[in-house]
Amino acid sequence: MPSFTVYKGSQDGTIKKSSTTMPDLTNDQVLVRITASGLCGTDEHFRTSDMVLGHEGMGIVQETGPGVQHLKKGDRVGWGYEQSACGNCEMCLTGRDTFCADRELYGEANLDNGSFASHAVRREAFLFAIPDSISDIDAAPLQCGGATVFNALRMYNVQPTDRVGIIGVGGLGHLAIQFASKMGCEVVVLSGSESKREEAMRLGASQFVAMKGKTSLDIGAKLNVLLVTTSMQPSWDLILPVMAPDSIVFPLTVSEDHFQIPYMPFLMAGIRIQASIVAARHIHRKMLHFAAQHNIRPIVQEFPMSEEGINKAMQTLNDGHMRYRGVLIPQ
Repeated sequence: MPSFTVYKGSQDGTIKKSSTTMPDLTNDQVLVRITASGLCGTDEHFRTSDMVLGHEGMGIVQETGPGVQHLKKGDRVGWGYEQSACGNCEMCLTGRDTFCADRELYGEANLDNGSFASHAVRREAFLFAIPDSISDIDAAPLQCGGATVFNALRMYNVQPTDRVGIIGVGGLGHLAIQFASKMGCEVVVLSGSESKREEAMRLGASQFVAMKGKTSLDIGAKLNVLLVTTSMQPSWDLILPVMAPDSIVFPLTVSEDHFQIPYMPFLMAGIRIQASIVAARHIHRKMLHFAAQHNIRPIVQEFPMSEEGINKAMQTLNDGHMRYRGVLIPQ
């Protein structure tokens, strides 16, 4: 029965060190020794819950259950938001297991088992082999941040001839710029101010627009695709005029607010709003190979995997000072 250290949320939002003991491994379960964990904005939503936090896991296989077929001790693996699915429904059989009615997602299941920990127990079917060229620190944020933006681009058939707008140069946005540009898309970054222009262009943007104070946008050719990676909704009165007919908008950040948009400009241009979450497993695997092939890497800040380190990392994220993905490293 494996026992290990975990870090949990609490009622006042302070991260607390604890421990857990799991049953002996069964079926395709794998015990992973964690070597790095990404910090995602979604973790902020659960920090007041009595659960082990973290879902951008990276580690090394330490033990395998009797039903494990492919992984072996010492393999490098990562995992993300999705923990399990039935494997037999229409969604699973068509490669859309993230929409399985019996899916198990972070924050909803296995609340004593997360990546803010020394170890975790995961199903082999939901672990991903990490390419050798990607370090543990770089791999961790790809498990959710990278998978989220890549899924929008890949699952919904964004084309290399598309002009892709990305709102925000942050935890998701800086990865979205890299993925879209390496796919061959022309990338237009829409940011609040000029402060991130140089960095956005270096990451692969073709055009950068600072929106602060603007009452209209002139970006040249209109956008076929828009990824919204900021926590706040943009001014749709400003955005919709630069969207091409039959274009598609992906709202990628988590919000409890209502989604509100001007009705007639949206209707008359035939614009689509496409919900998109983290990647299904086959797309997650493609994301990792694509990132390895094109040298796509997150920009990270490192923090120790400790009460003090995690609390500091989450405060940095909450204050808007993270550049751009926090990664927790076991000491």
